Amino acid sequence: MAANKKSRKEKVIEVLNKARSMELFAIHQYMNQHYSLDDQDYGELAANMKLIAIDEMRHAENFAERIKQLGGEPTAQKDGSVKTGQTVPAIYEGDVDLEDNTIESYNQFIKVCEEEGDNVTARLFERIIDEEQAHLNYYENTAGHIKTLGDTYLAKIAGTPSDTGPSKGFVTGTGTGTDA
Repeated sequence: MAANKKSRKEKVIEVLNKARSMELFAIHQYMNQHYSLDDQDYGELAANMKLIAIDEMRHAENFAERIKQLGGEPTAQKDGSVKTGQTVPAIYEGDVDLEDNTIESYNQFIKVCEEEGDNVTARLFERIIDEEQAHLNYYENTAGHIKTLGDTYLAKIAGTPSDTGPSKGFVTGTGTGTDA
């Protein structure tokens, strides 16, 4: 019985660490994009990118805390290599894919948690999926505006402030999510 319980926890820890590595990659990718957008004077886009990165930091921490509760060791490895020097349209197209893949993976991770009898971790993934969906919606909308309006849209954003001030993140800062 004890070996079975240990095996079940290890499977959950494995998906939690996979999710944590995905979040660590997203943090690095989004902060790189934040700096790039800020350098190009797209302050509003840069500010939102920074806030989303802060949400991803919170997600990575939530996963680490759950891993520790289960007796595991949180990974410090990020899943992937950061893409640098992207055009503004490429940033948002790539981030749509990243968030969409994350949601798909986390839905699969929920199934693993449920199969292993860990409803607490399944609920954690469900809550984080809600926030990832808010990020996906933002990226899809922005990518759509850039595709449809092109330089007109980007000219409207150029010169906007990038200071986010004190913030809890994109989702929690806008009231569309829950505090973690």
